[in-house]
Amino acid sequence: MKTIRTEEAVGMPLAHDLTQILPGEYKGARFKKGHIVAQEDVPVLLSMGKDHLYVLELSADDVHEDEAGRRIAKAAAGSNVTLRPKGEGKVELLAACRGVLTVDETALLRLIDDDEVMFSTIHSGQLVGQGQLLAGTRVIPLYVSEKTVRRAESVGVVVRVVPMRRARVGMVTTGREIYLGRIPDRFGDILKQKFDRLGCEVIGQVFADDDEEMIANCIRQQREQGADFIAVTGGMSVDPDDRTPAGIRRAGTRIITYGAPVLPGAMFLLGDLDGIPVVGLPGCVMYHGASVFELVVPRLLAGERLERGDIKRLAHGGLCRGCGTCTYPNCGFGK
Repeated sequence: MKTIRTEEAVGMPLAHDLTQILPGEYKGARFKKGHIVAQEDVPVLLSMGKDHLYVLELSADDVHEDEAGRRIAKAAAGSNVTLRPKGEGKVELLAACRGVLTVDETALLRLIDDDEVMFSTIHSGQLVGQGQLLAGTRVIPLYVSEKTVRRAESVGVVVRVVPMRRARVGMVTTGREIYLGRIPDRFGDILKQKFDRLGCEVIGQVFADDDEEMIANCIRQQREQGADFIAVTGGMSVDPDDRTPAGIRRAGTRIITYGAPVLPGAMFLLGDLDGIPVVGLPGCVMYHGASVFELVVPRLLAGERLERGDIKRLAHGGLCRGCGTCTYPNCGFGK
C-alpha cells in the first residue's frame, strides 16, 4: 500500500472505503475498497477532500478476494455441498440435500493455519436440511498471493454432506408389564414417528418379557424378517431386573458401548449384529425431542461405523439445555 496524488491514481485500486457526506442528501461509502480509480472519479474525490489516496500496489500473481474466496470454497466443498457468493470475498457453503454433515477437523485447522484465510463451520455430525448454511469462508486482505490460494486449495475437502439410507427398522419392546398387557406401549408410536422423519421404514414391532432369551429371539426374528437396523426399548437401566442389555448381547450382538456421556440419553446402548446396527434406547428418547437418538441415529443411517471413542466424544456438547435453540427437528424444549 502506498500514498499517491489523486490525479496520479487512475487505474489503481483503493486500499479502503472512502465516505462521502452530502448534508441532507447522502452519507455513505462513495467508493468501496478495491475500486479501480477512473478518470471521471478524480473530480469527485477532490470534492471529498481527497488530494491523496491510499492505493494498493499489486504484483502479477495477486488474487482478488472474490476469486480467492470462490476458489478456496470450491476446493473445500465435498459431496452434496453448494456455494453461494455473498460479496466482498465472502462465500457460503450450503447443503445440497438432507443428510449428515461431516467436517474434517484436521483439514479445517490446516486451512486456517494461514492467518490470511478464514473458514468457519457449524458442528460436525449433525443432521442438516437442504439449503442449510454449513460454513463460510473469505480471505482477510483485499488481495492475496497466488501461493496463498494454492496452499489453501491443496488442503482439499473440509465439509461434505452424507445422505441417510432408507433403513428397514425392526423394533423390539421389552417389559413384563407391556408384554402382559397391563399397560399400553407408548414408546412404539413415538419411535415410529422419529424414524419416519428420518426417512426410514419400520417393518415391525415385537414385544418381549423381561427374559434374556426371549429378548434375544425377538432381535433375531427382526433380523430374519429383513430388518437392517434394530431398535430395542425398555429395561435399559442398571437395575437388576432390567434384562434388555443382556438379551441384546445374547442375540450375538457385539456391544460397542453401554452408556453415553449425553443428557438426556445416558443409558444408551450401541451394538453391531453381523453388520446391523442395534441401539438400545432409554426412556428419555420417548419424552425429549432432542436426545442421544438425534445425536447418534442419523450418523448410523449415513453409514458411519461408530465405535466407543465416537460415543465418548459426544461428552463435549452432549448436554441439552432444554433451550429450544438447537437445530434438531421437533425439539419442543422452551416452546
